[in-house]
Amino acid sequence: MSASSGFGLDHLPYGIFSVDNDSPRVGVRLGDRVIDLHAATGRPCFAEPSLNAFMALGPPAWAATRAEVTALAQSADPPSYAVGAVRLHLPFEVADYVDFYASLHHATNVGAIFRPGQEPLLPNWRHLPVGYHGRAGTVVPSGTSVVRPSGQLGDATFGPSRRLDLEAELGFVVGVGSALGSTVAHDDFARHVFGVVGLNDWSARDIQAWEYVPLGPFLGKSFATSISHWVTPLAALEAAWTDLPGQEPRPLDHLAPDRARGLDIDVEVLLDGEVVSRPPYSSMYWSPAQMLAHLTSNGASLRTGDLFASGTISGPEPEQRGSLLELSWGGTEPFAGGRTFLEDGDEVVLRYSAPGTSGGRITLGEVVGRIEPAGG
Repeated sequence: MSASSGFGLDHLPYGIFSVDNDSPRVGVRLGDRVIDLHAATGRPCFAEPSLNAFMALGPPAWAATRAEVTALAQSADPPSYAVGAVRLHLPFEVADYVDFYASLHHATNVGAIFRPGQEPLLPNWRHLPVGYHGRAGTVVPSGTSVVRPSGQLGDATFGPSRRLDLEAELGFVVGVGSALGSTVAHDDFARHVFGVVGLNDWSARDIQAWEYVPLGPFLGKSFATSISHWVTPLAALEAAWTDLPGQEPRPLDHLAPDRARGLDIDVEVLLDGEVVSRPPYSSMYWSPAQMLAHLTSNGASLRTGDLFASGTISGPEPEQRGSLLELSWGGTEPFAGGRTFLEDGDEVVLRYSAPGTSGGRITLGEVVGRIEPAGG
């Protein structure tokens, strides 16, 4: 079986696919093929229309399945379909969705844009991973059109957003839940998190700016969040772990600052086919495990299918900014031939790559979305 660059044996991401009128079921991508896991193994969890039943089995089952698929692909010709011949679906049923604000550069830029003349970072930002609770029901798979939202704008009128934006992020998918009233320690990250997805947290900046004080984002964010069809398992990212840029002052002990690590994942943001930004995930201030530890530090429980996102990925350089808000500096500095915010008909593509365990690079699932005009 062919294994084209980025989707080889060192990757093997999971997704949900269907062929013709068949029921959706679990598949693994290898090269330009999708392996039908139910047909290959006969296990009921792989006949489900989401990854949730499989993810709930936990790390031993994840490791055993990865080894089995690797062996199948190397020694046999497992049942599979061409990627172009299948329909891909939302890969898991989203239980809860939480979005963090983990990039120092993004938070600093946004603070300077929204609160000019003031300290860009609020006093708590360097002490904990700031986040907000999003809307699980509007998480959609890559390729789903995004209808321009309407709402109350900065001048307190109601109408279609005029400052629609993208946010290039990374999402983390919880496979194993936790009990209400318990906490998940920093070092237990891999016992609960199944894998990662590409994620675009679409944002209506004018709606957001008017509503977000004092309780934070609401309708400016909740209309749509796009994720990739493919979930990259943590095992495929073993070679991508890297040191954080540094945290000062030292976070509290439950965030394990001495052991916190980030991920070396490169991102490309394409707007109508043109690369407009290359944000590096390795520049993030807060680590994935710190986000999860903070999320549960008050005893909040996890459920299979929980999704938590990194927040916009932005690096220190102007060409590394992961949102149009930053690239256009609040609409005051047009870029790429006069662009500021998203227009109807625009197509946004987010692409991701990371070091693979075999020495090359793996290609994570991309995230695609096209902007449609506001509804009636």
